[in-house]
Amino acid sequence: MLTLPMAPAALLPNDLLGRPPESLSLKERMALAGKWIALELYTPETLPLKVIDAIGDSAAECIRHLEARGQDPRGYEFSVFPQAF
Repeated sequence: MLTLPMAPAALLPNDLLGRPPESLSLKERMALAGKWIALELYTPETLPLKVIDAIGDSAAECIRHLEARGQDPRGYEFSVFPQAF
């Protein structure tokens, strides 16, 4: 199971799924720093909201999470979540 360092005991990665990265609190941002996230790619046809769809220790782990939910990882961008400061 993925754990987030410096996170409160009640904070689990699934708590951050579906949330825009910009809406995360400082504690959430610090806990997520250095983890990989997946955001759906923008296309004029889909106009996705910018929300976190997967979190992992690597892009491959994010892909596995997306595939487990029946989503096509080719429609996502993967990046390392930046440090809060």
